[in-house]
This record gives sequence, C-alpha cells and structure tokens, in this order.
Amino acid sequence: MPKNSLTIRASQLKLLESLCHAVAVSGDEGEVRKIVLERLKPHADSLKVDALGNILAVKNGTADNRLRVMMTAHMDEVGFMLTHDEGDGIYRFDTVGHVDPRQLAGKAVWIGREHTPGVIGAKPIHLTTAEERRRMLEVENLRIDVGPEGGKVKVGDRATFATPFRRVGPSLLGKALDNRLGVAILLELIEQSPPNVDLLAVFTVQEEIGGRGARVAAFALDPHLAIAVDTTPARDLPAWDDSPNQAYNTRLGAGAAIYVADAATLYDPRLVRHFAETAQALSIPYQIRQPGSGGTDAGAIHRQRAGIPSLSVSVPVRYLHTAASLARLSDWQNTLALLHAALSRLTPALLASPR
Repeated sequence: MPKNSLTIRASQLKLLESLCHAVAVSGDEGEVRKIVLERLKPHADSLKVDALGNILAVKNGTADNRLRVMMTAHMDEVGFMLTHDEGDGIYRFDTVGHVDPRQLAGKAVWIGREHTPGVIGAKPIHLTTAEERRRMLEVENLRIDVGPEGGKVKVGDRATFATPFRRVGPSLLGKALDNRLGVAILLELIEQSPPNVDLLAVFTVQEEIGGRGARVAAFALDPHLAIAVDTTPARDLPAWDDSPNQAYNTRLGAGAAIYVADAATLYDPRLVRHFAETAQALSIPYQIRQPGSGGTDAGAIHRQRAGIPSLSVSVPVRYLHTAASLARLSDWQNTLALLHAALSRLTPALLASPR
C-alpha cells in the first residue's frame, strides 16, 4: 500500500461526510448504496446487488494460491419508522435498531429520501406532573412533527437524526459513524487490495436488526475466512464516582480494536493472533476490544456453510446509536493501516495451522 494512502485525505473526509448525511435506516439503505456503487465501479472486477440489497464487489488478486477473504461493512443505521399519521404533520413512530428513548425528545430528524426536516416532540416540562417526570420516557409518548405542510412524508418512511458531519480538531463528529466509517474503510481497501487475496467486499444491509444481509452474502460467497469492519462503543469516560474506569471496553486514540469475543461470536484465535502480531511487527497502534456484549456481522457469517473463520476489527466511537457520535481521525487511519497490512500478510498456511 503506498505510504501516502495510509493518511486520511481530504477526499476521504468528504466521502465520509456524504455517507453520514445519507438517510439509510435498516431496510432502506438506497442512499448509501448509490454512493458506494458509484465509487466501486472503476475498481471492482465484478459488482452486483443481491436480492436483499447487499453490494457484492470482488477484486481479484494476482498471486498464486490466493485466499478468498470476505470483508463486510454494514450500510444501515439505527433510526425510526413512521407508523401512524395523526394529522397536521404529526406521526407516531417506532425505533429501528437499538435506540434509547431517553435520548430522543427534542432531537431534529431527517425523514425519507427527500430529507424532510422534523422534530421529535414530547410534552414540555411546563405541562408535566411530578409523577410523569419520575417515569422513564417511552417511544409511545413521543411523536415526530413535520408541521402541516412538512412535505411528502408518509407512514412507512424511515427517519434518522439530522446531525451535520464535522471535523473538530483530531475528532470526527456526526450521526451514523456506525458504520459509515467501516464503509469508507472497505471502499479504500478494495481500491488498494493486495495481490495475495481475492477480496470479496460486501456492503451489507440490515445489520442493526440482526445481521440479515451478512447471513445471505456469506452463504452465497462461501469464503475461506471473513472480517467484519465496524465500529465499537468506547467506554472511556470517567466513572461517575471518580473511581478508575474498569469497564472501558475500548478507548479513543488507542488504535484499531481487535475482537476476541462478544455476545454473538467467539473469534478465530488464529486471526486474532495474526492481526495482533501484524500490528506489533509494524508498530501500528491497536487494542483488544474487551469481551462482552454486542456483536457485528461476524455473528451471522461464522455459522454459514461448514463454518467460516471470522474476526471483527472496529474503530472505537463514543455515543453510538445517539444523535451524535465522536471518533478520532487517528483510529480511522490506524484501522485502515492494520487491515491492509494484515491482509497483505495472509497465507493459506494460517488456516492450516492449529486453532
């Protein structure tokens, strides 16, 4: 990989901005799919969209005895679906994916493919009782309000947070960094694919509601191994009682996060070692994502066919599944560098070795 391509360029930041500004809630990923397809056309040896809407892009290597490596990045984001028209531009809605209702009141949203602006409304504090304020706010107590002339929105439309993307010093701030960072990384990898592998790049749908796209793509492609490129929560904030934070999970600025285990997958130890040893050999900052809850596309992939050795590598991000997430530019860059370096060092001998 050329040295200068390890640096995140202005064009890549612009790409990430356009990806983050797209409305692509699970099941309606068309806006991101359009951006990705346009970017892939000059670089992929084959390109198709499957029945669920996954993009399957193949970049063949040139070396002998190549591994078929499936890499995924999900295109969808958490958000909302309008479920009932109450008139005057007011709609009931449900959440799509895991969203905390306590985060929602007063948030601006974009609705549908025209990005119609709206706001999530709740009863104002002036009109609530003390008992109501003690109860947790639920989605059924909220509405999306676009006003009586708010545009051509309708029941079934998806909505997501209306948060502009921006760079703030060493940080990136925006909605849907989960997983538009992964999409941007995978696009760069297919443009710079190493010759020793056939790269099967899959931009998946419906990850936030159960990894549905990854499941069918893995069955169709039947790769030798798979790597899910995603984001993971950074729990690196100070503890509330000023004691040391022992449950940090990952930290911003500490590099790519390599998974060992999560709620859906026990990761292949050969791949864990390979990526950690590559990072150490090349002095690429990395961290072990602490085992625990959550999951990635790998949870669906590794159980397909006769079993697919799998790994997840993620960019740590604060405040995932909220209106605004925060990441470090250096972590994006180091995750890209580690993935490319580890791919370049893959050989069939790795999978022939004991687990």
